[in-house]
Amino acid sequence: MATQQDNCGHNNVPGLPERLEGFLHQSGNKTCADCGSPDPKWVSLSFGVLICIKCSGVHRSLGVHISKVLSLKLDEWTDEQIDSFVKIGGNIEANKKYEACMPANLKKPKPDSSIDERSEFIRRKYEQQQFMNFGDQMSCPFQPSHVRSSSGSTSIGTNTTQDKKQYEKQPTKHRIGNAFRNSWGRKDSEHKGTKKGSSLAGMVEFVGLIMVNVVKGTNLAVRDMMTSDPYVILALGHQSVKTRVIKNNLNPVWNESLMLSIPEQVPPLKVLVYDKDTFSTDDFMGEAEIDIQPLVTAAKAYEKSSINESKQQLGKWVASKENTLVQDGIIYLVDGKVRQEISLRLQNVERGVLEIELECVPLTQ
Repeated sequence: MATQQDNCGHNNVPGLPERLEGFLHQSGNKTCADCGSPDPKWVSLSFGVLICIKCSGVHRSLGVHISKVLSLKLDEWTDEQIDSFVKIGGNIEANKKYEACMPANLKKPKPDSSIDERSEFIRRKYEQQQFMNFGDQMSCPFQPSHVRSSSGSTSIGTNTTQDKKQYEKQPTKHRIGNAFRNSWGRKDSEHKGTKKGSSLAGMVEFVGLIMVNVVKGTNLAVRDMMTSDPYVILALGHQSVKTRVIKNNLNPVWNESLMLSIPEQVPPLKVLVYDKDTFSTDDFMGEAEIDIQPLVTAAKAYEKSSINESKQQLGKWVASKENTLVQDGIIYLVDGKVRQEISLRLQNVERGVLEIELECVPLTQ
């Protein structure tokens, strides 16, 4: 979908509500909150910031429990989401909060910064919340960026030893990172065990995006007395997202679209179905894997081609005993979009079929 320009030269996004469109033109919202790239088309709904597509991949790898990412062009916004996003105040207000105590000698990433630099900064800023000022009783672990010295700056990934020592000197109860982690109720040992894995997740280069529309389930397994309350989890590499829960239904219709970033080394898309329980652990209702490599390959081939037909078959994922397909997953070009419809037979469960639609979105979107 192409952007349009108004009379003032601002980029407009077709289909956006007028209130949100006007919000995008405010000072500070015309560049990515994390790296400064112009004309950001993604947002973190959790933190109220507009971000570029490269930074959105890192945000998405944090998990939706930390940063819920939406597209201005590809997602349909609810009134509640618009209200929540606008209420925070945009990039300037959010950065006042999340960069209040940023070290004077630390540079933010730039539009051409590496994924490693983006990942380290974004995790420190949002996940660990190292740069926040939590109140007068808590001193900033670093010298704030607005109190700059003449000693110059260093980029992310080359922080001085003095910075780290100063942060480590803070008493545990005053340490911003610990304050955040403890709010999640994690033990230190649990955090240490996951820190390395989550750090590596953000450093993965992304080659595109995949929009997954979870359409419906058919004849799903019973996990309550006579029915189930199913929901679906999608996992791609270190990322995971989930659908809403549908109560008392063995043939649920979600028709819910979820977005994931595609790593350079394309892993299978894992699909898991669970029954929501209020007072006990959610019950397993089946799983499946989708090989998205044929879809990615077809999308890359289309980008380099001169095909201009409105609908054309580009390839397929063939059903066999080695996969969970009910039938061949045909890859189509439909109005310039590379899509695939898939019916999955759920595994390690007595019954159930899941219907899913995939669309491969290039990083230029």
